[in-house]
Amino acid sequence: MAPTLFDIDAKPGDLIEIFCGMYHHWVVFIGGYEVVHLIPTTHGGGDLCELFTFLDSSKVTVRRQKIWEVVGSNRFHVNNLLDDECLPREPGIIVSEALKMVGQERLYNAATHNSEHFVTELRYGKPESRQVQTAAVIGGVATVGVAIAVVGAALFSAFRKNKDK
Repeated sequence: MAPTLFDIDAKPGDLIEIFCGMYHHWVVFIGGYEVVHLIPTTHGGGDLCELFTFLDSSKVTVRRQKIWEVVGSNRFHVNNLLDDECLPREPGIIVSEALKMVGQERLYNAATHNSEHFVTELRYGKPESRQVQTAAVIGGVATVGVAIAVVGAALFSAFRKNKDK
């Protein structure tokens, strides 16, 4: 069954976050049950939320689609994530700019040019990706953890060598 405006409570210019497991896909709602978003240029159909669909692509196309075609069976919600920090652009400007981009091919990079960067630039005038920031923090913590383990192992080994002498 196709979602309704009431189900998503979206207004033109709102950002919608689609939960795709570890990856979240982002779209901008333009009204009339339609969204504008990035889709891999090589995408041959099927579940757009397959992370590997995006990782295998360095180019994406800006596409206009019905929201239920993009969401499929995945959970989603309106998430204007930076409204507390940034003044959103006027809805008419967001929608107009999004529609001007439809059909354009763009470069894609999961860390610097992903779907969240795309929609936040449309809504706030600046590209930002909280999921990239979160991944960087997690990656940094993991790196520190590995470094501590390596240093600890080296110290333990040195201690054992000294003790055995």
